[in-house]
Amino acid sequence: MLNRIDEEITFRKLEILLAFLESGNLARAAERLGISAVSVHRALHSLETGTRCSLFRLEGRNLQPTDAAHALADVAREVLQTMSHGIRATREIAGYAADRIRIGSLYSLTSVTVPALIMGLRLRKPDIQTELVLGSNNDLLRKLREGSVDATVMGHPEGASDVESQLLFEDDIFFAAPAESPHARQAEIDLSACADERFVSLNEGYVTHDRFVDAFRVAGFEPNVVMTTNDIFSLMNLVGGGIGCTLLPGRIRGVLPRNVVLVPLQPRLQMRQKISVCFLRTRERDPNLLSLLAACRSHAAELQG
Repeated sequence: MLNRIDEEITFRKLEILLAFLESGNLARAAERLGISAVSVHRALHSLETGTRCSLFRLEGRNLQPTDAAHALADVAREVLQTMSHGIRATREIAGYAADRIRIGSLYSLTSVTVPALIMGLRLRKPDIQTELVLGSNNDLLRKLREGSVDATVMGHPEGASDVESQLLFEDDIFFAAPAESPHARQAEIDLSACADERFVSLNEGYVTHDRFVDAFRVAGFEPNVVMTTNDIFSLMNLVGGGIGCTLLPGRIRGVLPRNVVLVPLQPRLQMRQKISVCFLRTRERDPNLLSLLAACRSHAAELQG
């Protein structure tokens, strides 16, 4: 069992002790803390009472710290830092804002959507620090639940009852082919007629991969996938290099290589993605997340306008 700490010893008095040792005298410590020199002296004397030992010796008119005072100061720094971290963690869990926010995102959303959201967030919270974490839909959902990120911009997680979502937009899926391919000159693509075609794809866990699988399920055959990747930008370059065709969301049109063409799918094969900002329901009162949601709604309204 821990020894009981005397009530004379408080966090505030430990802060005064550190200020006194760092500034060198009562007057400078008082000025630094915005209190009187008498209050500083009283707090230091109170710490001696609480520790039941001498922490200072008087030399002329000046107080000089003893080795015991320096020992207490070393512990005080560690205690105050630990408590500061603990209070921050407690406030975050309770739904109060930290000075930074970690946002997870799909790679395909980093060219337009994520920068727009971050700018909108900073208009509302100019001092907030933003950290961006990239990954697949599955990775981001796992990181959200683990607490590694505070919010995610990703494909809407179906059946995730512990997650709140704000829809940003819905995105159509297109057939992507090399510019010199015969497919590039078609008005629309019938996937069922592409059974002999080579395809490239994102790996499992990405929302675009899920729509890829869904589309070919409707088309009625298993595609010949000759290569997979974890990066949608690499996927586009594989198509441009003639490795194979694929399915891509329309949002990447602005960063599409010149030698890649997007062609609509036939109506019966059309697929859409819902792109949302997501966060845990237990964090719904966090002011940072509320500001991010406001930025999301503003961005969604601009897209609809």
